[in-house]
Amino acid sequence: MATKRHVVVGLGELLWDILPKGKELGGAPANFAYMTSLLGDKGIVASRVGKDRLGNAAARRLLRLGLRTTYIQVDTGHPTGTVKVDVDPEGQPLFEIIENVAWDFFEWNSMWQTLAEHTDAVCFGSLAQRCPQSHETIRTFLRTVKPGTVRVFDVNLRQSFYSPQILTESAKQADIIKLNEQELPKVLQLLDAPAGNDVESANWLIKTCGLKLVCVTRGAKGSLLVSKKETHEHSGFPAQVADTVGAGDAFTAGLVHSYLRGGTMEEMNDAANRMGSWVASKVGATPRAEVKVLDSIRGIKD
Repeated sequence: MATKRHVVVGLGELLWDILPKGKELGGAPANFAYMTSLLGDKGIVASRVGKDRLGNAAARRLLRLGLRTTYIQVDTGHPTGTVKVDVDPEGQPLFEIIENVAWDFFEWNSMWQTLAEHTDAVCFGSLAQRCPQSHETIRTFLRTVKPGTVRVFDVNLRQSFYSPQILTESAKQADIIKLNEQELPKVLQLLDAPAGNDVESANWLIKTCGLKLVCVTRGAKGSLLVSKKETHEHSGFPAQVADTVGAGDAFTAGLVHSYLRGGTMEEMNDAANRMGSWVASKVGATPRAEVKVLDSIRGIKD
């Protein structure tokens, strides 16, 4: 595979998870960009924080992870995003994603335009499009990227922050859509798709939205990849799970890394599942690099 260092952007929400035990920096774009960087590409976070203590803390945390803060906008009128996380009597987490925060108000500016023009792949989700201003800015970013840039729509159905319009628009602007096996039937229902199995549903999405690749993740059971010409299933890699935070974002990073290098369906599925299972075996979404693991994902032999 080629060794070019690609510019890969995580575009969307940057926030703090406020947990009973303390706070953790979260949001798929940062997790994705960090994992992309571990694999050797130039991972960049494009988001927005408030001019406040949490915004400053987010910038410091990104720098400690080795990520640039050049494309983190600072909002003087809205606070840094937070998610309140509580635990119900059965031990299940309960999330409240706070509204009217900095990442709801992305601004299209010359820096983001230059970034878009030099991007090789961009991953965006549905959550960051819940407010009109960020929705339009994300659409502008996707329209501005150069021909051949890989656009990845990572579906993330959270609370009520999604709609058939957002899902349809986003899928039609993407080359790849990634969603988990719980999200797939919900998305198909919202889009009035005919009933069918996972492969039939993926093919309907490809035909309806003009996608090049559909990825359905199945947690510990692996994943399904479907293109216009081929289908490939992976059973996953066994892992002693520490927690699953960030595992999906790591999976996406592995998938994109292989896709950019012309990987086969089998190679993409292998890289993505290796990356996801490795992160699931660690505590937190941004574990320290382990060269042996990362080399196996990159296809480098001892």
